[in-house]
Amino acid sequence: MKAITLKAPGGLENISVSDITDPGVPGPGQIRVAIGASSLNFHDLLVANGSIPSEDGRILMSDGGGNVDAVGEGVTDFLVGDSVVSCFFPQWPSGSAMASVGTFAHTPGDGIDGMAAKFVVRNQNAFTLAPKGWSHAESATITTAGLTAWRALVTDGKVKPGDTILTLGTGGVSIAVIQIANMLGARVIVTSSSDEKLERAKKLGASEGVNYRTHTQWSDKVLELTKGKGVDHIIELGGPGTLEQSIRAVRVGGHISLIGVLTGRSGEVPTALLMAKQACLQGLVVGSRRDQQDYVAALEANQIQPIVDKTYSMEKLATAFEYQASGSHFGKICVEW
Repeated sequence: MKAITLKAPGGLENISVSDITDPGVPGPGQIRVAIGASSLNFHDLLVANGSIPSEDGRILMSDGGGNVDAVGEGVTDFLVGDSVVSCFFPQWPSGSAMASVGTFAHTPGDGIDGMAAKFVVRNQNAFTLAPKGWSHAESATITTAGLTAWRALVTDGKVKPGDTILTLGTGGVSIAVIQIANMLGARVIVTSSSDEKLERAKKLGASEGVNYRTHTQWSDKVLELTKGKGVDHIIELGGPGTLEQSIRAVRVGGHISLIGVLTGRSGEVPTALLMAKQACLQGLVVGSRRDQQDYVAALEANQIQPIVDKTYSMEKLATAFEYQASGSHFGKICVEW
């Protein structure tokens, strides 16, 4: 059976197509899934380039969309032929984050083998049903990026109609933020270094766009757009390089979901400014299986489709990562068998 594996210590040049042992038939409570596609996230890139150490021969990718190929004894959630999508934290069924999701020990493509394989056998709790009518590539966008946006806005953010949201960039999370915000009746401001991408974001439903190259102090522009009040919710993907401006842009008593580290994995927090804003700064990593089921139901009810920028063959995963690292994409990048 073919899989895409990473030779330690990592690096895109160490990604290869490997022949591995077929996982066999599912045991009690397990399902066997024929994986059709995956989608790329920054976390996957950090594993692939060696920034996050992994075991030699690790099968890559956290996201996986496919069809149930076989079910084991006692499986209640799935039937053979069901279209399914993987969970980032298969050990987190519902509710508040547990101690076991404080690490990535059970996360596919990191602590355990991932979804870049022709077949996987996992406990049924490692998947949910995919939205009806979606391709496997479209479904794979849910696991990490889509669910992160859903939890930030809905599960934890409690966004209401009329709220104003700021999201940084036009990658997969931010595009999902725009779509979910429209669903909830909220206003979205989006940042980008590209006027072309900002126009595309507006066509998807963003109210305003701010070019952070033209407006290097983009928080001032956001405050201008909100008549000095600031935004209710911020989807903070940059990390230390953008956090101060996000705090300046949030309203007093607002909410910042820190979900990305695109500018670095550590840095200073302007604590006095955060205190003055009396804002909630929440670190957030994806969500639970229950969150994912709720998100899938909302996608179906509102007939929303993801935005896929490019799709590569799974064997070209390293090339797909290079494109991701360039920052040229709008929406999600996918790979499929």
